[in-house]
Amino acid sequence: MEIVFWISLFIVFYAFAGYGILLYFIIKIKRAVKGKPKLPEPVNLPTCTLVVAAYNEERFIAEKIQNSLELNYPEGKLQFIFVTDGSTDATPEIVKQFPQVKLMHSLARSGKIAAVHRAMTEVTTDVVVFTDANTFLNKDAIVNICRHYADKKVGAVAGEKRVHVDETADATAGEGFYWKYESKLKTWDSELYSVVGAAGELFSIRRELYVPVQPDTILDDFMISLLVTIDGYRVIYEPDAYATETASENVQEELKRKIRIAAGGIQSILRLKPLLNPFRNFILSFQYISHRVLRWTVVPFLMILALLLNILIVANGGGLIYMLLLAAQILFYGMSLLGWILEAREIKVKIFFIPYYFCMMNYAVVRGIFRYAGGGQSAIWEKAKRQ
Repeated sequence: MEIVFWISLFIVFYAFAGYGILLYFIIKIKRAVKGKPKLPEPVNLPTCTLVVAAYNEERFIAEKIQNSLELNYPEGKLQFIFVTDGSTDATPEIVKQFPQVKLMHSLARSGKIAAVHRAMTEVTTDVVVFTDANTFLNKDAIVNICRHYADKKVGAVAGEKRVHVDETADATAGEGFYWKYESKLKTWDSELYSVVGAAGELFSIRRELYVPVQPDTILDDFMISLLVTIDGYRVIYEPDAYATETASENVQEELKRKIRIAAGGIQSILRLKPLLNPFRNFILSFQYISHRVLRWTVVPFLMILALLLNILIVANGGGLIYMLLLAAQILFYGMSLLGWILEAREIKVKIFFIPYYFCMMNYAVVRGIFRYAGGGQSAIWEKAKRQ
């Protein structure tokens, strides 16, 4: 019982903190031996198409287009495609007002990935960049992404997702904290070998490497970016290319989004089996399992198991270390519970919302696993309401 407890506790710690600590020291050693990697100069940039799939985004679409048109890139090398399939509001009409943008519209709503596949049939440039309709890019985002394609081993480049959290935000403050931590992990992952999955807010791929994923794919951005690594290419992380969006309106909206991501995570793991084979690429498998697989499979269940075993061990006369660990777990989950109670009453004490957000994420994984197993998760994205 004690052995299982320590194994469970170690895996939980490793998945969320230990891997980051290990990466930190590995990168330190690598830099001491080889020096810090130099960023490529933005010369001879490839031709590029910015693709935006938008569904009922009349609130944001004009601002998104304006933001896109103001991006810095060599004249004549950047094209724009906006796909508005299924939109029932004014989104297509607004896009038509901008002649610089190619509009693709169909009355049928088949989901984001179907819209992306349709857009890719019109892309003729070297590189394609995908970004969401409700996110806004920094002016040099495309330049900073595309400069990496000077390296022939780079198959995809992931930008950074930045979450703008209002000063009066409640538990969604945890979302901003989480993405800052994820950004640091991705920076180190990229420097070690490759990022293990890109976020749909901003990522790019060589057009020739684009593989149409199955139409029922839930996390299309994750799948598309990682498929290039199976073919031996790297996914680079570029934090100086960033997409900014507001946090979810409340925890219920964020939970809805996280459950969908968790269901898609399980689907992706089942469909990306080659990445689990360390004999194909040991470093990539190590990164993928450490950063993604553990979090999306066993960790939430091991958290529950560690708590139950800790209680049993203490009840059976466990020593001081077990009592202290149990006290720490009770304190952590107590803070999470208090965060939930305060959030329900719209009382904003942010110190409780990081443990609350952490527990909510892991609860979402459990929900997502069962939803996917029961066939209840559609590939069609249901937008989360944002602040």
